[in-house]
Amino acid sequence: MFILCNQDQGGSETFLRDVLESILKTYLRKNPMAKTVWELVQSVDNEKISYDHFFFRTFKVLTYNSRIGLTNFAHARLCFKPNKLVFYTSKVDGYGIESLSSFFMDYGYKIGGRLEFPKNKVQLVWLSPPDIHVSGDGHGLGNGPLPRLVIAELLVDELSLESQEIIRKYLKPEGGKQAILSSTLGSLIWEKPTSAEFNQLVKESEYAAWALIHGYTLNHLAVAVHRLKHRFSDINYVQEYFQENGFKLNKVGGDILNESEDGLLLQVTLASEKVAIEFADGVTEPITASYIEFVQRLVLPQFKDVPIDEIKEFHRREGFEQANANRIMQSTLSQHKNETN
Repeated sequence: MFILCNQDQGGSETFLRDVLESILKTYLRKNPMAKTVWELVQSVDNEKISYDHFFFRTFKVLTYNSRIGLTNFAHARLCFKPNKLVFYTSKVDGYGIESLSSFFMDYGYKIGGRLEFPKNKVQLVWLSPPDIHVSGDGHGLGNGPLPRLVIAELLVDELSLESQEIIRKYLKPEGGKQAILSSTLGSLIWEKPTSAEFNQLVKESEYAAWALIHGYTLNHLAVAVHRLKHRFSDINYVQEYFQENGFKLNKVGGDILNESEDGLLLQVTLASEKVAIEFADGVTEPITASYIEFVQRLVLPQFKDVPIDEIKEFHRREGFEQANANRIMQSTLSQHKNETN
């Protein structure tokens, strides 16, 4: 039995912020479009940026495949209890959610909830940040509110045998222990795949292909629109600004503005750009990189009379929306049938 639970060990807040800052710098270095957007937001009205969440992609390998000469095990059972995820499995290779969450939970992050996407063979957990004092003018990762963390994992065992073989070829035992280091450096733990292997994975799961070539690099970050002070503090202005300035916005599902069922969680996502990647066989191809998102969390009805200058994060809509998340995860699709300028 493997248990993923909250930790009370604590650690240096400065160290935690430095790790997140390194992850951010790597993301910006590897994603020119996202860096341009990040800089634009701060250049308008001298805005001070804050983050809603960071999103990572991982692999979950629970069973071995008899086709590659090993023993099959039954799929793991996963149950969710408040503040605790419990996995029952015969074999865990350590590349899934826990490969990243264990570090952050040691520094005070707590499980906020989970979502499942059976069609995509993906499940995710989101972590709420530790309780820390943040001054009214705190911003960024230096002295601002810490972001939520969203960690998704692809259930590799549910893919075709051909896709499983490709992924298992690269995921070596115990390699997931270096997940945080990989994310901060932007380096793969495993060897690069060939272009043929990458394109074979794309046919079945673009998530799998993206994660195999980008590894633990931040998949996307989300700017907290509700924490901004000037024009970008309105999600509608965000949408209009980037449309008018020629950026492609994610319109998968038909709408640019993704709204939760209760109308209190609003999200706009810029479509991922393509960057040139050289594969192990020497072939260079343009593939989708990371992207950037904007999130506005509105005040909950029971707090509508709280003065605006007294509104805190707990007064606002928390968590994530299943439908929104499903559409937003498609921002790295190689072909956006509904792109818009």
